[in-house]
Amino acid sequence: MTSTEPALRHALLDERAHHDRCRAALAAMVDGAQEQVVIGEDVAASGADAEVLGYQLRSQAKELRELPEGPLFFGRLDFGEGGEHGGQSYRVGRLRITEHPAAPPLVVDWRAPVSRAFYQASARDPQGVAVRRRFGWAPGSRGDSADLTGLEDEHLDRGESRVSDIVAREIERPRVGPMRDIAATIQPEQDELVRGDLALSVCVQGAPGTGKTAVGLHRAAYLLYTHPQRIRRGGLLILGPNRTFLSYISEVLPALGETGVRQSTLRDEIAWHPVTGGDDRRADVVKHDVRMAQVLRRALYARVSTEGIDSLVLAEGSYRWRVSAGELVRIVAGVREEEPPYAVGRERVRTRVVRCIRDQAERRSGVRSNAWVQKVSRARAVGAYVDAVWPRVRPEEVVAELLGDPEALAAAADGLLDAEEQKALLWAKPPRSWKSARWSAADLVLLDEVAGLIEHPQGYGHLVVDEAQDLSPMECRAIARRAAFGSLTVLGDLAQGTTPWAARSWETVLRHLGKPDAVVVPLTTGFRVPGAVLALANRLLERVDVEVPPARSLRGDGELRFREAVAGDLMGAVVDAVRDALGREGSVGVVAADGDAARAREALVAAGIEAGGADALGARVAVVPASVVKGLEYDHVVAVEPAAIVEAEERGLQRLYVVVTRAVAGLEVVHGRPLPF
Repeated sequence: MTSTEPALRHALLDERAHHDRCRAALAAMVDGAQEQVVIGEDVAASGADAEVLGYQLRSQAKELRELPEGPLFFGRLDFGEGGEHGGQSYRVGRLRITEHPAAPPLVVDWRAPVSRAFYQASARDPQGVAVRRRFGWAPGSRGDSADLTGLEDEHLDRGESRVSDIVAREIERPRVGPMRDIAATIQPEQDELVRGDLALSVCVQGAPGTGKTAVGLHRAAYLLYTHPQRIRRGGLLILGPNRTFLSYISEVLPALGETGVRQSTLRDEIAWHPVTGGDDRRADVVKHDVRMAQVLRRALYARVSTEGIDSLVLAEGSYRWRVSAGELVRIVAGVREEEPPYAVGRERVRTRVVRCIRDQAERRSGVRSNAWVQKVSRARAVGAYVDAVWPRVRPEEVVAELLGDPEALAAAADGLLDAEEQKALLWAKPPRSWKSARWSAADLVLLDEVAGLIEHPQGYGHLVVDEAQDLSPMECRAIARRAAFGSLTVLGDLAQGTTPWAARSWETVLRHLGKPDAVVVPLTTGFRVPGAVLALANRLLERVDVEVPPARSLRGDGELRFREAVAGDLMGAVVDAVRDALGREGSVGVVAADGDAARAREALVAAGIEAGGADALGARVAVVPASVVKGLEYDHVVAVEPAAIVEAEERGLQRLYVVVTRAVAGLEVVHGRPLPF
């Protein structure tokens, strides 16, 4: 159908009228939620119950008020006769809208069980759906009913199967600003991942443009909807590689009706101290090596010692209770064998010493009260003994001693690290104490490891970990400690691994994350990156030392161009390429080696072209260092001097692979030197 056909015009008028009704119902829901807050403040209940009720009501009202403007539904399901939903019609949107809690919904949430058919039904398996309708909205619509400009009907009950023009236009729509949600365009293979069981951990090996990040975020939204109580108890955390990336994805979950979800970087999660120091590459690599976990364990437990201890004597009036040195040694050895967290082990030693004293006392004069036991536990002699054999310790003390004392490091690293590796770890000028230490980013990982040995950190019910291929074994362990009793959604692409410790297999990553049985699911169909760009990326993939399937694109459009600098004027060629890109619709990302990014931006500004940095998400033109472009995307990418990008780091080919796959409409490669592909 086209927009001129009377049947379509009539259908559009009906759907616009329904949208107006939905808009009025949503406004009433917002007002009603605020009214419930006022009523809840006057509820007669215990202080704790009233506080919980008030928090829930205020949270609900806040979420409704903060919903971004936009169309209230994007699809419709008309079910055939028979079955659970026989003869029913449902509009599908980003949240449930109803005129009354007991009334049939005007819009069902895209995460509701009935909505699954919108993404999964097909002519071969209609799942009871007679007609699936998709709605086309004007780009950037804020939810005005007049912006509903088209619709498509797919008659599944007649065996009709079609490629949706509406979905294709939405996927290919120019991207300016933060990442958008994909609730209207989720594909069947993506939907399977989104709706996976909360208890299961999954790893998504996603080629560029396959929507792996969007899948992870929508999975988070789905779990929040489906298991609200369990997620609220356990918590949900989104981990991104850097703050630029977090800014880019920040609006996805709010657009899906989920606010207040913690989105962070691993560095922020383990920020025991500000990063004021640095490491050379050798030290950085050793600190991130999994062997450091054992080195740190040895260094911590080296403080536990029973050498030279005497019997413990506790005076009570004229009587003295005695615990022999041999018994004390057996107590400490028994606790060590159980391998509890260090702080728990310390208290177990105290408890067992007190038990020995209590047993003696009860054999002499009968059962002792809990107050007596507490008094003995706090006795100076008992505390002094516990401090002597199992002292209190801070993570900073352990790490500072290890990095500042060659003898302590040699003892802890014996048989694990060679002499050169130990030398790389040692501070050139050890601080007077840990309080004046200048901690590096890698030191924070070590501090977190020791802190986890002392006491288990608070965990989460579910974590979404993006760009996981770049995690070091020690970083994986930090995440594993926070997911010990929860599940993970691990997202990444081994071909985009650019850190010195980047994994070459997911098996290794998942083992360090504590989820060796997680299933690995490949996504190889690119919806965003054009075929010409992916063809170039696949040429690079052949030279990258990882085994991942090449990506294929559903898009036959897009441009790939090469521009050679004339007379060595590289920046002049960059300016010309950006001017050409500005003649097209959409955002422009100028990506250069880190050392060239400032020069590129200066050249553009000098030419009168306004250019923002990596954090300027709304800028038409952004100049981005290659090291921070991962996870971002631009309609048009100008890749500056690929040879320099490759030479800038050990895994330069992988970095270049990342750079070229940021383009979702066109890629122009500007170079003055021979190309590395």
